[in-house]
Amino acid sequence: MSFIPRTLSAELLRRAATNPVVTLLGPRQSGKTTLCKASFKDKAYVSLEPLDTREYAKADPRGFLKQFGETGVVLDEIQNAPELLHYIQDRVDNSGQMGQYILTGSQNLLISAKIAQSLAGRTAILTLLPLSYAELSQAQQAPNSVWEAVWQGGYPRLYSQAISPTEWLADYTLTYLERDVRQLVNVGNLDQFSRFLQLSAAHTGQELHYTQLANDTGVSHNTIRTWSSVLQESFLSTALLPWLGNLRKRLVKTPKLHFLDTGLVCSLLGINSPEQLRLHPLRGAIFESWVVSEVYKFFLNQGKRPRLFHYRENSGLEFDLLIETVQGLCPVEVKSGQTLHTEFFKNFSQASQRTEDTAQFKLIEGLLVYTGDTAQSRHGVTAVPWHQLAGYLAATTDNPR
Repeated sequence: MSFIPRTLSAELLRRAATNPVVTLLGPRQSGKTTLCKASFKDKAYVSLEPLDTREYAKADPRGFLKQFGETGVVLDEIQNAPELLHYIQDRVDNSGQMGQYILTGSQNLLISAKIAQSLAGRTAILTLLPLSYAELSQAQQAPNSVWEAVWQGGYPRLYSQAISPTEWLADYTLTYLERDVRQLVNVGNLDQFSRFLQLSAAHTGQELHYTQLANDTGVSHNTIRTWSSVLQESFLSTALLPWLGNLRKRLVKTPKLHFLDTGLVCSLLGINSPEQLRLHPLRGAIFESWVVSEVYKFFLNQGKRPRLFHYRENSGLEFDLLIETVQGLCPVEVKSGQTLHTEFFKNFSQASQRTEDTAQFKLIEGLLVYTGDTAQSRHGVTAVPWHQLAGYLAATTDNPR
């Protein structure tokens, strides 16, 4: 198995040098364990998945932690033994050492409240999503085209081992249903949740309407809200909030659903090849989710919390993504075509002609991401090929506001 370098590595080490504890969150199989083992070779590694290890940690937390001395330890899947957090607090307060404990977790809902209670002011919190395109392009089995990249997604094992993406992602979904869903929420019927998961995948890149999902799934509106939060808390999806500012009267206020790995989306929708995806009626929405996830990864891999929104007015003006920066709002449009057309730029032109509300809705140079190969500048908008997105963001964006 070959190791693919992770962009977050430098920030992880920097945080460990300035914080007693570092907590690394992210979905299962995003590479958290591999990154921590590579970054902290002097520390012992313990997974809290095995039942006997978990029981030992819960039964004798002081003795469990003492065995690792002042060097500390990497504790994998800390949500399985949250009782340890109180004792970790005590040890780091007494030792005063930086980077003594490195914690990983894949269930945000079960971890965040415990960390806030026990380790407030003592831990840095970072998030590792699956491989960004900038990272996976370094792999020996890097994708050869945009649709291969979008179809396969970014889970590291798909690039470090010669395995079938279709089979691996199907197994990943089954594991998620059987293990994580049962822990996070009381689901009486996993088949029903599985249908919800597939329907949600079919709505990626679209506004999130709970009532419609409830009707299609056959459960209540409140149940759909709970299940949607489960997807978000296990880092499979995000609900991109609408930018409202002070212009509330004319804006659509519905969040937009985006899965954070499009390979998983394709698996759930039964899209079995890059070519099938290229011809699929949902390819535009799936590509939009790929771009949104790449922007999330760009900021998260620097240890930054991105301020990302979508924007739609009742009058029709809309942007797939708004990146909030110190200079203003960077509007982003996503197009799945390889050829640039004049109509791709119509929303940018309409927004630039607006004279009212400029104090609240201050737009900076726009960005259009498409599946072509050539960067161009038109009408004050930069059209960026899909594979150059990270480089463009690095050259033009600052810290989110």
